[in-house]
Amino acid sequence: MNKSQRTITALASLSVAVLGLSACSNSDAGDSGSDEKLNIAFVVGASADPFFLAMKLGAEEEAKALGVNLTFQGDATTYSPATQIPVVNQVLATSPDGLALVPTDPDALQPAVDRAVASGIPVVNVDTSVNDLKDVTSFITGDNADGGAKAADALAAAMDYEDGGTFQVVVGLSSATSTTNVARLDGFKKQIADKYPDIEIAATGYSQSNPATANTNVNNWLTAYPDLKGIFAIDGTNADGASSALRAKGLAGRVALVGYDAYKTNVDLIGSGVITALIAQDPAEEGKLAVRYLVKAIKDGDKADIEKSVTLPNITLDKSTSAADLEKYTYVQSAN
Repeated sequence: MNKSQRTITALASLSVAVLGLSACSNSDAGDSGSDEKLNIAFVVGASADPFFLAMKLGAEEEAKALGVNLTFQGDATTYSPATQIPVVNQVLATSPDGLALVPTDPDALQPAVDRAVASGIPVVNVDTSVNDLKDVTSFITGDNADGGAKAADALAAAMDYEDGGTFQVVVGLSSATSTTNVARLDGFKKQIADKYPDIEIAATGYSQSNPATANTNVNNWLTAYPDLKGIFAIDGTNADGASSALRAKGLAGRVALVGYDAYKTNVDLIGSGVITALIAQDPAEEGKLAVRYLVKAIKDGDKADIEKSVTLPNITLDKSTSAADLEKYTYVQSAN
């Protein structure tokens, strides 16, 4: 073989080697891409609230089943846009593949949702929502207006309501703007106007999902309204604070208390008569659906089989509820 032939052979061998390396590199990149897990971010309000802990458990179970990474975050104790917005901003800075968001305020969290969508990050609203849902993949929540109406019925029954009587009640909420709180209060007021005209809502107050604040609100109301007949605690933390206030003043069972959310501690108070009734939701299912829909939107791109709006039913728990159903609807906070 002369020098020219040797040069041609060497170049040919080098070309084959380079092509081989290129093919190997492309194959490895493809494998890496297929093995890379999606990153789903889930941001709630007060993350230590048993309602959100149950939601977290459902979301984690679905994430594990679908083989995706899940980051669940939120301020531990305070339900407010002031504490939530910095968390959302930090999450969006990491460019997650999808965002499940429980907006603490429909206006204040709208810019974060718009920014995520503009960045190509699909967003699911869970439990609560922003005002403009046009670009949101799905909104998953409970039937809040129905829950408020059920609470009015339970409270009226507990107070032995009759037309012509005097029935003064108060309402404890976490937020004046949270869409769940607003819808529950609206449902409660509408049912009262339609069926119980002699029930007077004497006051409403806000706790930002802090049981101690809810307790203080109820104590103040018990002083201001000595003839108070009933309390509607519009979420679990308010029911927690209200029940402790009634027990401390020896008024448990004498002032009717209807709450929201089946925390284990509050479900246990139904049997002793401290809590008259609880409106139970399904936070675990909300969490599961949020993760499922986000993964489907990311992987399939086609949202045709994703429900744009999902409303899960409520159930009323009271002394007539079987032990099996009480256990079934109590919020589970841990897989252990």
